[in-house]
Amino acid sequence: MTRGLLAVAACALVLAGCSSHQAPSRPGPTADQWAGQVCGALAPWRTEVGQLNATTAAQMSTATTPAQAQQTLVTLLAGAQDASEKARAAVAAAGTPDVDGGAAVAASFVAALAGARDAYGRAHDDLAALPTTDSGPFYDGVAAVLARLNDEYARSAVDPSTLDSPELRRAFDGNASCR
Repeated sequence: MTRGLLAVAACALVLAGCSSHQAPSRPGPTADQWAGQVCGALAPWRTEVGQLNATTAAQMSTATTPAQAQQTLVTLLAGAQDASEKARAAVAAAGTPDVDGGAAVAASFVAALAGARDAYGRAHDDLAALPTTDSGPFYDGVAAVLARLNDEYARSAVDPSTLDSPELRRAFDGNASCR
């Protein structure tokens, strides 16, 4: 069971968990509007992933077999994948902020969420394929899958503090829903 708790801890770390300018035919949202829409899309995503993580931690504490642990983790990853896709779609729907480099910034946020979605999906599929007949190799496999997920997730992240747009940096910093 210790390995199961390690898997939950690793999963918690993963989940604890955002240049060229092309002028649109009509102006997109202002920096403040766009940042508000993006943060409004990310807040429910963070909440849902946090809730999935809490549920998984509770279920893993009572899992007595690798098959039970597998089902719990697969459910978590499917939920995180779905939540990431909802957030990606909402960020894409926010459009392109009307700032220099806005198209590149918007694309990087959409790509980051697509990367998170895809990382969760690969981890889901890999965990679902692990044999559960022997707990040692199973939990070793879980640890390997979650380590790869953590790496892929980190590589796909966008850090708003590195935005090339001073207007967007100010908008993210000044928007209460972005904190």
